[in-house]
Amino acid sequence: MKKMAQDSKKPAWKFDFPIKQNDTARISRRRFVKIVCLAAGGLALVPRVMSAKTLFYSETDTEGGQLVCEASKVPVGEMYAFVINDKKKNKYILIHLDEDKWRCFEQKCTHRGCSVTYKSDLKKIHCPCHKGDFDPDNGNVLKGPPSKPLPQLNVTVRNGNIYVTEKA
Repeated sequence: MKKMAQDSKKPAWKFDFPIKQNDTARISRRRFVKIVCLAAGGLALVPRVMSAKTLFYSETDTEGGQLVCEASKVPVGEMYAFVINDKKKNKYILIHLDEDKWRCFEQKCTHRGCSVTYKSDLKKIHCPCHKGDFDPDNGNVLKGPPSKPLPQLNVTVRNGNIYVTEKA
């Protein structure tokens, strides 16, 4: 038996939820599918827009040398991540390969723009997104889907400090 309100012939739940059907927004199935498809399409475009952005906005402003850090902060075989140009947030990695051997690369993979890291045990720069590997000596592709080498900066050590400049 249905439970009725004491003073009325309406079901008790209508007092708890007093919204009338006419006051609710009705959306057709066709309109709902259209909204969902547009939202899914928009979300699918975001990675492509981000990867296209990396192709057009990877220039840096390092004329005259950009101070990165003290040389003593980066032990041999380690990596140091830093940012150049606070407006665009260009991320780079500085790698201390040997006693007097330094390399600096842009931290974005040339395939889809994922962040790369230096794996000292493998002696490779690795992109975890699609398993791409780069040579830490010159940034060339060793394996994986990237087709271009990593953009590289010149590294100079002066008075115990590390400076980077544009590669000529």
